[in-house]
Amino acid sequence: MLDQTSSAADAQPTGQKPSKPGMTLTDRAYEQLEEMIVTLQLPPGEVLSESALTQSLGIGRTPIREALHRLALEGLVVVLPRRGILVSEVNVRSQLELLRVRREIERLMVRLAAQRATKAERAQFQHIADEMDVSADNDADVEFMRLDQEFNRLIAHTCRNEYARKTMGLMQGLARRFWYHHYKEALDLPRAARLHAAVARAIAAGDTESGASASDALIDYIEDFARATLESDSVNRI
Repeated sequence: MLDQTSSAADAQPTGQKPSKPGMTLTDRAYEQLEEMIVTLQLPPGEVLSESALTQSLGIGRTPIREALHRLALEGLVVVLPRRGILVSEVNVRSQLELLRVRREIERLMVRLAAQRATKAERAQFQHIADEMDVSADNDADVEFMRLDQEFNRLIAHTCRNEYARKTMGLMQGLARRFWYHHYKEALDLPRAARLHAAVARAIAAGDTESGASASDALIDYIEDFARATLESDSVNRI
């Protein structure tokens, strides 16, 4: 692979997040592009140019190409031979099919995390649960988003199963983009935060059965949220 580890001396494009120590240029390109797609800065249907992305991100063409390949594997971009690279569309029905898979993988990861988390990690889950309750009380969307990302990363680490972690990683970009695209029209944020808190609290207590049940309850709500956006879209087209 032609990638190189970015150094602290690398110039950071205006408005871009600073790179983490040891992060490769491909990782940096992937992280920035994934965030731009998930937050709709690069909207569905947008045609992407490797040369334009190289200039805007200040990263070489090879890392950009490799990052786009990763994004294609995750379904966030579509490579069309002789036509270019497109940001994929947001599709409610596809999201519901994705949730069928996510339900099973997430339940497994929660069970494993409840079994395998260390004492320090359990304290982290308890802290997240408490902060999720605060965000629910305050209806704080930005804080909820931050906690949700921290929660997902902690489960991925504490389940200590690389196959489950990698499988979930392939779905999270699409899930996050769908949420970002629709949350203002259909999300009951306090309810979502409290459902997340229930999962985190069960893992903190080492309760695998309560964790599995809480995980299913969370996915039940996310499915309801996805169906509500489908209904909302149908009304808007009338």
